[in-house]
Amino acid sequence: MKKSRPILWILIMAAVASAGYYGWQKFGPPQAGKSQTAQKGPPRPAAVPVSVAPVQKVDFPVYLTGLGTVQGFNTVQVRSRVDGQIDKLAFREGQIVQEGELLVSIDPRPYQAALDQAKAKKAQDEANLANANLELQRAMRLGEFATAQRVDTQRSTVAQLNAQIAADEAAIANAQTQLDYTQIKAPITGVAGLRQVDIGNIVNASTQTGIVTISQVEPISVIFTAPEDQLPYISEGQKAGALKVIAFTTDGKKTLAEGKLAVINNQVDTTSGTVRLKAVFENKDHALWPGQSVSTRLLVRTLKDATVVPDDAVQHSTNGLYAYTVNQDNKAEVHKIKVSYGIDGRSVVDEGLTPGQQVITGGQFKVQPGSLVSTAVASSDPAQNKVRQE
Repeated sequence: MKKSRPILWILIMAAVASAGYYGWQKFGPPQAGKSQTAQKGPPRPAAVPVSVAPVQKVDFPVYLTGLGTVQGFNTVQVRSRVDGQIDKLAFREGQIVQEGELLVSIDPRPYQAALDQAKAKKAQDEANLANANLELQRAMRLGEFATAQRVDTQRSTVAQLNAQIAADEAAIANAQTQLDYTQIKAPITGVAGLRQVDIGNIVNASTQTGIVTISQVEPISVIFTAPEDQLPYISEGQKAGALKVIAFTTDGKKTLAEGKLAVINNQVDTTSGTVRLKAVFENKDHALWPGQSVSTRLLVRTLKDATVVPDDAVQHSTNGLYAYTVNQDNKAEVHKIKVSYGIDGRSVVDEGLTPGQQVITGGQFKVQPGSLVSTAVASSDPAQNKVRQE
């Protein structure tokens, strides 16, 4: 028993030391950490990364967009005006033919014979007229020995033969015209389409099927529509000069040509509430082709000193449109806005924003009014003001 008491005291002292060390480890450092945290205050919320762009004051073009169809400025279906067999085709499909250029030759022999016959008939009547004139002169030289009836009859014969010669000249002109029709020439300058006949075919003047279609593509026209409520603005713009029209591919990604508004149709389509418009394009590069569908933009007017923001800044809610701006403290503010026009990624703001403000264009889904934001300017223009980085 005497030997076990020292061992017991040693064990008790070791347990007390261990408990003290454990208590110091558990309760000492945390209290110090809490004191340091209390000195620093609550943790600062993280800034929301967003993209911004300035609200600009610029001249904003107002366009009316729509869909149109390209039409040849003039389109002619070439037909034969005489009957006969085709001897020659002088054009290629798809070729640009000039006005007056030979397209098709028809067998001319029957028409040449008719012309020769008309000329021979005129020569015969001219000979008869010469003889009648001699007879009239002889009758007149006889004086009182010739009866008045004979002189009057001879004068009548001369007049009849003069009339006959005039008819012969008309017959010659007609025969010459028919002969000329055997040489079919291009009535306009344009692009020849697919031919409908081949060499050796018989064509008739009464046949509705044409030989070829020629479409004029320089210049060329586009027919499109506009809402009837825009007609006053279009008419007003026309008074200042021809309005600009831009033709795009149907997806709107590629510009094809720029032209001018030429014609406003004389009536509004009551069924659709639209008016048909015709624009003319020079089309030197043949970017437009007859029958092609295009997207159109008609410049109606230009708003002077309009307040403009990127479309990405405009947000939608059940209460209407709004946009976030960034103030001097780099905190987000919400503004209710009204938008009147938008095109090419830009919108005109009538109310709610002023030029010079910075609007948030990206990252709005994480932003709340009063949120601290970290900004990056969306525009690459170095001349524009930038909000400092946080």
